[in-house]
Amino acid sequence: MGAVNLKLMRVLVVEDEKKTASFIRKALQAAGFAVDVLHHGDEALVAISHTPFDVVVLDIMLPGRDGLSIVQQVRKRGVKTPVLLLTARGEIDEKVEGLNAGADDYLAKPFALEELVARVRALGRRGSESKSLTLELGDLSLNTVTHKVTRGEKTIDLTSREYLLLEFLMRSAGRICDRMAIVEKVWDYDFDPGSNLVDVYIMRLREKIDADFELKLLHTVRGVGYVMKASP
Repeated sequence: MGAVNLKLMRVLVVEDEKKTASFIRKALQAAGFAVDVLHHGDEALVAISHTPFDVVVLDIMLPGRDGLSIVQQVRKRGVKTPVLLLTARGEIDEKVEGLNAGADDYLAKPFALEELVARVRALGRRGSESKSLTLELGDLSLNTVTHKVTRGEKTIDLTSREYLLLEFLMRSAGRICDRMAIVEKVWDYDFDPGSNLVDVYIMRLREKIDADFELKLLHTVRGVGYVMKASP
Protein backbone atom coordinates (compact mmCIF):
# COMPACT_ATOMS: atom_id res chain seq x y z
CA MET A 1 0.00 0.00 0.00
CA GLY A 2 1.18 3.53 -0.79
CA ALA A 3 1.30 6.34 1.71
CA VAL A 4 -2.03 7.90 2.54
CA ASN A 5 -2.33 11.58 1.67
CA LEU A 6 -4.11 13.14 4.63
CA LYS A 7 -4.17 16.64 3.15
CA LEU A 8 -7.53 17.53 1.63
CA MET A 9 -7.36 19.43 -1.64
CA ARG A 10 -8.77 22.90 -1.07
CA VAL A 11 -11.06 24.27 -3.78
CA LEU A 12 -12.49 27.79 -4.08
CA VAL A 13 -15.83 28.02 -5.91
CA VAL A 14 -16.73 31.50 -7.17
CA GLU A 15 -20.34 31.50 -8.39
CA ASP A 16 -22.97 34.20 -7.87
CA GLU A 17 -25.95 31.87 -8.42
CA LYS A 18 -26.27 30.55 -4.88
CA LYS A 19 -28.22 27.41 -5.80
CA THR A 20 -25.59 26.44 -8.39
CA ALA A 21 -22.79 27.21 -5.92
CA SER A 22 -24.48 24.97 -3.35
CA PHE A 23 -24.77 22.06 -5.81
CA ILE A 24 -21.10 22.40 -6.75
CA ARG A 25 -20.01 22.62 -3.12
CA LYS A 26 -21.91 19.46 -2.15
CA ALA A 27 -20.60 17.49 -5.14
CA LEU A 28 -16.99 18.46 -4.42
CA GLN A 29 -17.32 17.79 -0.69
CA ALA A 30 -18.80 14.37 -1.45
CA ALA A 31 -15.73 13.71 -3.61
CA GLY A 32 -13.43 14.50 -0.70
CA PHE A 33 -12.49 18.15 -1.34
CA ALA A 34 -12.43 20.98 1.18
CA VAL A 35 -14.55 23.73 -0.38
CA ASP A 36 -14.80 27.50 0.10
CA VAL A 37 -17.52 29.48 -1.72
CA LEU A 38 -17.60 33.16 -2.72
CA HIS A 39 -20.24 35.01 -4.74
CA HIS A 40 -18.52 38.29 -5.67
CA GLY A 41 -15.65 38.94 -8.08
CA ASP A 42 -13.80 41.49 -5.95
CA GLU A 43 -13.78 39.15 -2.93
CA ALA A 44 -12.55 36.32 -5.17
CA LEU A 45 -9.56 38.33 -6.44
CA VAL A 46 -8.43 39.03 -2.87
CA ALA A 47 -8.92 35.41 -1.78
CA ILE A 48 -7.09 33.85 -4.75
CA SER A 49 -4.21 36.32 -4.39
CA HIS A 50 -3.63 35.56 -0.71
CA THR A 51 -4.82 31.99 -0.04
CA PRO A 52 -3.07 28.84 -1.38
CA PHE A 53 -6.02 27.03 -2.97
CA ASP A 54 -5.32 23.88 -4.99
CA VAL A 55 -7.95 24.68 -7.65
CA VAL A 56 -10.33 27.58 -8.35
CA VAL A 57 -13.72 27.02 -10.03
CA LEU A 58 -14.56 30.46 -11.41
CA ASP A 59 -17.75 31.65 -13.10
CA ILE A 60 -17.11 34.25 -15.82
CA MET A 61 -20.26 36.33 -15.15
CA LEU A 62 -19.92 37.77 -11.65
CA PRO A 63 -20.95 40.94 -9.81
CA GLY A 64 -18.00 43.25 -9.39
CA ARG A 65 -14.93 42.01 -11.23
CA ASP A 66 -15.69 39.37 -13.88
CA GLY A 67 -13.97 35.99 -14.12
CA LEU A 68 -11.70 36.82 -17.07
CA SER A 69 -10.41 39.93 -15.32
CA ILE A 70 -9.74 37.93 -12.14
CA VAL A 71 -7.69 35.35 -14.05
CA GLN A 72 -5.68 38.07 -15.78
CA GLN A 73 -4.94 39.85 -12.51
CA VAL A 74 -3.88 36.79 -10.50
CA ARG A 75 -1.62 35.59 -13.33
CA LYS A 76 0.02 39.04 -13.44
CA ARG A 77 0.64 38.68 -9.71
CA GLY A 78 2.38 35.36 -10.28
CA VAL A 79 -0.37 33.14 -8.83
CA LYS A 80 -0.19 29.74 -10.57
CA THR A 81 -3.29 28.12 -9.01
CA PRO A 82 -5.15 26.05 -11.66
CA VAL A 83 -8.41 27.73 -12.74
CA LEU A 84 -11.50 26.06 -14.22
CA LEU A 85 -13.74 28.66 -15.87
CA LEU A 86 -17.51 28.25 -15.97
CA THR A 87 -19.25 29.90 -18.90
CA ALA A 88 -23.01 30.23 -19.38
CA ARG A 89 -22.91 30.58 -23.13
CA GLY A 90 -20.16 28.17 -24.12
CA GLU A 91 -19.23 30.33 -27.10
CA ILE A 92 -15.94 29.39 -28.68
CA ASP A 93 -14.50 32.92 -28.62
CA GLU A 94 -15.22 33.23 -24.89
CA LYS A 95 -13.47 29.92 -24.24
CA VAL A 96 -10.44 31.05 -26.24
CA GLU A 97 -10.43 34.39 -24.42
CA GLY A 98 -10.50 32.59 -21.09
CA LEU A 99 -7.60 30.30 -21.96
CA ASN A 100 -5.62 33.25 -23.33
CA ALA A 101 -6.24 35.09 -20.05
CA GLY A 102 -4.52 32.26 -18.18
CA ALA A 103 -7.30 29.80 -17.30
CA ASP A 104 -6.39 26.10 -17.41
CA ASP A 105 -9.74 24.61 -18.46
CA TYR A 106 -13.35 25.58 -19.08
CA LEU A 107 -16.79 24.02 -18.72
CA ALA A 108 -19.97 25.29 -20.39
CA LYS A 109 -23.27 25.45 -18.49
CA PRO A 110 -25.28 23.35 -18.11
CA PHE A 111 -22.78 20.69 -17.09
CA ALA A 112 -22.87 17.36 -15.28
CA LEU A 113 -21.52 17.61 -11.74
CA GLU A 114 -19.59 14.38 -12.30
CA GLU A 115 -17.68 16.05 -15.13
CA LEU A 116 -16.92 19.12 -13.03
CA VAL A 117 -15.56 16.93 -10.23
CA ALA A 118 -13.40 15.01 -12.72
CA ARG A 119 -12.02 18.25 -14.20
CA VAL A 120 -11.24 19.66 -10.73
CA ARG A 121 -9.52 16.42 -9.71
CA ALA A 122 -7.37 16.47 -12.87
CA LEU A 123 -6.39 20.13 -12.37
CA GLY A 124 -5.57 19.52 -8.71
CA ARG A 125 -3.35 16.58 -9.62
CA ARG A 126 -1.58 18.62 -12.29
CA GLY A 127 -1.10 21.52 -9.89
CA SER A 128 0.37 19.34 -7.13
CA GLU A 129 2.77 17.75 -9.59
CA SER A 130 4.00 21.12 -10.85
CA LYS A 131 4.47 22.43 -7.30
CA SER A 132 7.07 19.73 -6.64
CA LEU A 133 9.12 20.54 -9.72
CA THR A 134 12.17 22.06 -8.06
CA LEU A 135 15.53 21.32 -9.62
CA GLU A 136 18.56 21.25 -7.31
CA LEU A 137 22.29 20.95 -7.88
CA GLY A 138 24.49 21.46 -4.86
CA ASP A 139 23.20 24.65 -3.22
CA LEU A 140 21.64 25.90 -6.48
CA SER A 141 17.84 25.62 -6.62
CA LEU A 142 15.46 26.39 -9.51
CA ASN A 143 11.68 26.40 -9.08
CA THR A 144 10.06 25.59 -12.43
CA VAL A 145 6.70 26.98 -11.28
CA THR A 146 7.72 30.40 -9.94
CA HIS A 147 11.01 30.58 -11.93
CA LYS A 148 12.75 31.61 -8.70
CA VAL A 149 16.46 30.74 -8.69
CA THR A 150 18.58 30.76 -5.54
CA ARG A 151 22.09 29.73 -4.63
CA GLY A 152 22.55 29.33 -0.92
CA GLU A 153 20.82 32.35 0.61
CA LYS A 154 21.22 34.47 -2.54
CA THR A 155 18.36 35.05 -4.98
CA ILE A 156 19.60 35.17 -8.56
CA ASP A 157 17.84 37.38 -11.10
CA LEU A 158 17.84 35.95 -14.62
CA THR A 159 16.43 37.10 -17.94
CA SER A 160 13.87 34.77 -19.51
CA ARG A 161 16.47 33.33 -21.90
CA GLU A 162 19.05 32.85 -19.14
CA TYR A 163 16.39 31.03 -17.12
CA LEU A 164 15.57 28.68 -20.01
CA LEU A 165 19.26 27.97 -20.51
CA LEU A 166 19.80 27.22 -16.82
CA GLU A 167 16.73 24.98 -16.63
CA PHE A 168 17.90 22.97 -19.65
CA LEU A 169 21.41 22.58 -18.23
CA MET A 170 20.10 21.57 -14.78
CA ARG A 171 17.73 19.00 -16.27
CA SER A 172 20.78 17.63 -18.12
CA ALA A 173 23.07 17.75 -15.04
CA GLY A 174 26.04 15.42 -15.39
CA ARG A 175 25.66 15.18 -19.18
CA ILE A 176 27.69 17.23 -21.65
CA CYS A 177 25.46 19.50 -23.76
CA ASP A 178 26.87 20.63 -27.09
CA ARG A 179 26.05 24.03 -28.56
CA MET A 180 23.62 22.70 -31.18
CA ALA A 181 21.59 20.82 -28.56
CA ILE A 182 21.42 23.96 -26.41
CA VAL A 183 20.23 26.13 -29.29
CA GLU A 184 17.60 23.61 -30.37
CA LYS A 185 16.19 23.33 -26.84
CA VAL A 186 16.60 26.91 -25.59
CA TRP A 187 16.18 28.95 -28.78
CA ASP A 188 14.08 26.38 -30.66
CA TYR A 189 15.86 26.80 -34.00
CA ASP A 190 18.96 25.78 -35.93
CA PHE A 191 21.68 28.32 -36.70
CA ASP A 192 25.24 28.64 -37.90
CA PRO A 193 27.33 26.62 -35.40
CA GLY A 194 30.05 29.24 -35.84
CA SER A 195 27.90 31.76 -33.94
CA ASN A 196 29.02 32.63 -30.41
CA LEU A 197 25.45 33.20 -29.14
CA VAL A 198 25.56 30.25 -26.74
CA ASP A 199 29.02 31.19 -25.45
CA VAL A 200 27.83 34.72 -24.67
CA TYR A 201 24.84 33.45 -22.69
CA ILE A 202 26.94 30.84 -20.89
CA MET A 203 29.34 33.61 -19.84
CA ARG A 204 26.47 35.75 -18.53
CA LEU A 205 24.93 32.80 -16.69
CA ARG A 206 28.25 31.78 -15.17
CA GLU A 207 28.76 35.32 -13.90
CA LYS A 208 25.43 35.12 -12.06
CA ILE A 209 25.46 31.60 -10.62
CA ASP A 210 29.19 30.89 -10.10
CA ALA A 211 31.22 34.11 -9.79
CA ASP A 212 30.54 34.68 -6.08
CA PHE A 213 30.91 31.03 -5.04
CA GLU A 214 33.95 28.85 -4.43
CA LEU A 215 32.40 25.69 -5.91
CA LYS A 216 31.77 26.18 -9.63
CA LEU A 217 28.76 24.38 -11.11
CA LEU A 218 28.90 25.32 -14.80
CA HIS A 219 31.88 23.78 -16.60
CA THR A 220 33.24 24.04 -20.13
CA VAL A 221 34.30 20.86 -21.91
CA ARG A 222 36.67 22.24 -24.54
CA GLY A 223 35.66 21.59 -28.12
CA VAL A 224 32.49 19.78 -27.01
CA GLY A 225 30.12 21.91 -24.95
CA TYR A 226 29.06 22.51 -21.36
CA VAL A 227 28.07 20.49 -18.32
CA MET A 228 26.45 21.28 -14.95
CA LYS A 229 27.88 19.30 -12.05
CA ALA A 230 28.45 19.86 -8.35
CA SER A 231 32.01 18.49 -8.37
CA PRO A 232 35.20 20.24 -9.58
